[in-house]
Amino acid sequence: MSLRPTTWKLLVALAAMAAALGWATARLVDAFADRSLSVPITMPVVMALLALATALWARGTRARLAGRPGTRPMDPLVAARSAAYAMAASRAGALVAGFYAGVLIDLVPRFDIPGVRERGIIAIATVVMAVLLALAGLWLERICRLPEDQAPSASDEDESV
Repeated sequence: MSLRPTTWKLLVALAAMAAALGWATARLVDAFADRSLSVPITMPVVMALLALATALWARGTRARLAGRPGTRPMDPLVAARSAAYAMAASRAGALVAGFYAGVLIDLVPRFDIPGVRERGIIAIATVVMAVLLALAGLWLERICRLPEDQAPSASDEDESV
């Protein structure tokens, strides 16, 4: 079984579905709790830290896979785990960005209310940081890809089973 590279279409579809869910959740909270959905101040910070960590991991991985002086060769299992993490990071970034974009869509008409404006600004920051996480994940995934001439063929996979 081979993993297929993450596509922009997949990330956009995930973000769109999450945006619909975020908007619906915000509307339900507004309708039944008679308040706006809370947007935690920690979300953009967490997304920024994950994006930074992923980008730094990608940079280090690129150097190790290129065999730059002063770096140790990367174990193939670590490279495979890095690729799996990269896929998870890009998809999680798309989902979080979409969800908070949906919340933001619900908040925009009430931006004249100070508390709602603050939640909206936090939601904007969360969306931006989550997009950066998705981009860092895509970058790491691209770095971890095998060149076409080194990719295992279908017959190699069948023989190993």
